[in-house]
Amino acid sequence: MKNIFKSTLALVALFAAFTSCNNSGKSGGKSGALASNIAEKVYVAPGEHDSHYAFLSGGYSGNLTVYGLPSGRMFKEIPVFSQFPTNGYGYSEESKPMLETSYGFIPWDDSHHPDISQTNGELDGRWIFINGNNTPRIARIGLRSFETEEIIEIPNSAGNHSSSFITENTEYVVAGTRFSVPVPQRDMAIKDYKGNFKGALTFISVDPEHGHMDIKFQVLMPGFNYDLSHPGRGKSHGWFFFTTYNTEEANSLLEVNASQNDKDFIATINWKKIEEYVNNGGGTMMPAKYTHNLLDEATHTTTSTMKKEVRVINPSEVPGAVYLLPTPKSPHGCDVDPSGEYIVGNGKLSANLTVHSFTKMLDAIENEKFAGDAYGIPILNFEDVLAGSVVQPGLGPLHTEFDGEGNAYTTFFISSEVVKWKLGTWEVIDRKPTYYSVGHLTIPGGNSRKPFGKYMFAMNKITKDRYLPVGPEMEHSAQLYDISGDKMELLLDFPTHGEPHYAAAIPAEIIKENSLKFYKLADNKHPRKATNESETKVVRDGKNVHVYMTMIRSHFTPDNIEGVKVGDKVFFHITNLEQDFDVPHGFAMIGANNADLLIAPGQTRTLAWEAKQVGVWPFYCTDFCSALHQEMQGYIRVSPADSDIELSWSFGED
Repeated sequence: MKNIFKSTLALVALFAAFTSCNNSGKSGGKSGALASNIAEKVYVAPGEHDSHYAFLSGGYSGNLTVYGLPSGRMFKEIPVFSQFPTNGYGYSEESKPMLETSYGFIPWDDSHHPDISQTNGELDGRWIFINGNNTPRIARIGLRSFETEEIIEIPNSAGNHSSSFITENTEYVVAGTRFSVPVPQRDMAIKDYKGNFKGALTFISVDPEHGHMDIKFQVLMPGFNYDLSHPGRGKSHGWFFFTTYNTEEANSLLEVNASQNDKDFIATINWKKIEEYVNNGGGTMMPAKYTHNLLDEATHTTTSTMKKEVRVINPSEVPGAVYLLPTPKSPHGCDVDPSGEYIVGNGKLSANLTVHSFTKMLDAIENEKFAGDAYGIPILNFEDVLAGSVVQPGLGPLHTEFDGEGNAYTTFFISSEVVKWKLGTWEVIDRKPTYYSVGHLTIPGGNSRKPFGKYMFAMNKITKDRYLPVGPEMEHSAQLYDISGDKMELLLDFPTHGEPHYAAAIPAEIIKENSLKFYKLADNKHPRKATNESETKVVRDGKNVHVYMTMIRSHFTPDNIEGVKVGDKVFFHITNLEQDFDVPHGFAMIGANNADLLIAPGQTRTLAWEAKQVGVWPFYCTDFCSALHQEMQGYIRVSPADSDIELSWSFGED
C-alpha cells in the first residue's frame, strides 16, 4: 500500500512539472497564468517590496493614488484637491487653507495628469505635480512626506487640461487651458466667441531647492482648445508643445462643429525666448485674482495668499517664439521621444499617427516655410515638418510613451489596444488588446530622457466583466504589461480609484530611502504645540477655548475638561508625541461637523468643535494604536451658557 501511495505522488509531481514549468504560454492546447508562470512575474512575497511606485491620478476623486508595481497593490490615497475624512485633510484647521480659491473654499476637483520632477531630463523623485481641471489649479506633492505641500490657482483659464507637465530641470510646470474664455473675463455674447476668446498657456516657475511655485508668465493664444502638452528634451529643450482642437472656434455642438478642419495644430512655444523677454521687463501686468496656498512643514500649517496680478504675453510681442504645426485631425496626445527629435501628435479622427521632426521644424522656421498664419502666429508647412507617419495602426489613437530602446507605444481607444511601433521606420511591431477602451498608458520614466522600460500599464475607461459586479458603477481597470521582450505580455488586471487619466511611475529605489518616517518633535514650530505633557493646558479667549493636548500610547493629556459652555468653540490642538515610524493616532469628537484627524508622529493638528448641547461628551482615538487602544479616550463637560463653572482640566486625577 505504501509503495502504491509513493508511486501516485511521483506521478502527480511529474505531471505538475510538465504543466507548470512550460513558459511558452501553452500547455496541452491551453494558455494562461498557470501555463506561462505569469503569476510569478507579479508576485511580491510577504515582507518584500515592489520594484516601482506608480502614481495614478484620481480623476473626479480629486486625489492621487499610490500603487506598487508589479503587484498592483494600492498603498495610499494622497488627498490633493478634495477633502479626505480618512486623515482629516481639508477638515483640520491647518489644512483647510489648502483648498481656498478666488471662488472661496472649494473641496473638490478633477485631477488628470501627474508628472514627477526631473534633473537633466531624468526623474529625481523629489516632487510630483498634478492639475486640478475644473477650478484651474496646480498642486505639488512632496515625495518625502507624500503630502500635498502647495497649490497655486491659475487665472485666465478654464479646464486646466494640458497640465501639469514639467521641463527637463523642473524649471517650469505648465498649465494649459482646455476651454478658451474672454480674457479678462467680462459679460459678452457667447456667439461672439470667434476672435474674442483667448487660450492662456501658463508657465509656473519652480524653486529648485524648495519646489515653491510662482506664475512667471502667461501666453495669450488664439481661442482654440488646448488639449495636452509635453516639453521638449535633449535637442528640443527650451520648447514646449501643445495639441489643439476646435481651431474652427466653434461654441456649440463641438462633436460636429469642431471636427470640420482636416488639420488642427500643435502649438510650439519657445519658452527660453519668452523667458529672456520677461527677464528684461517684457510683458504686461494684468489684474487677476488667484490664490497661492503653501504648507510650512515646520508649523504643519498651510497659509493662503490672494495674488492680484499676473504677467501676460501676446505672441506678437516676441517674434520667433510661437509657431503652429498642422496636425491631423483633432489631435489629443502630444508626446516627445527621449531624444527630443520626434513630436507625436495623435489625431483622434485620423487614420494615421503623425510624427513631426524638431530638426525639420527649426529648418522650416529658419527658411520661413510658412503656409500662412493664425492671428499673426506663423503656420509651418505640414510636409516640411513631417518626420513620418505610422499608417493605419488602429482606431482612435490617444497617447504615446517610449521605452528608451527606440520603440513607441500608443493607445487606441476605439479598437481597445496598445500598439508598439518603431521610431524612424514607423513600422508596427506588436499589438495587444486592452479591456476596454484604453485612455492613457504609462511606462516608468516614459516621458523623460531616460525611460526605465520593463513595465507598461494601460488605464482603461470601461471595466465590464473584468471584476466581480458591484452594481452599475465600477472602479476602472488598469492592466500591466511586460515590455522587456520583443512582444508585450499582459501580466495583471488591477482596479483603480476614481477615473485615472494619466500616471507617473518611477523605480522605488529613487524614493523609498528618502521617505519621511516621522516628524521630529524638536523641529515642531506649530504655534499651539505641546511637545510634552507638562506643556498641556486649556485657555479661554472669549468664546474660544484652546486645548493644548498631547497623545501617546495610550492616552490623551488632558483627558477630562470642564468649564466649557454652550456657544463656545473649542479648538483641540493635538500633538502626537510618538517618535516611531508608523504610529499615528486618531482623534474624533462626538458631534463634530467635520471629520476625525489622523495625526502623524511628531505632528500637530487642530480640530474645531462647537459646544452646542449641555452634557458630558466623549472623544477617542480612531486609529488602533496599541493593545489598550480602547482605553484611549476622554471627556469634555459642557455646561449652560450662563454657568459660573471655572475652566479646568486634568489627567490621571480624581
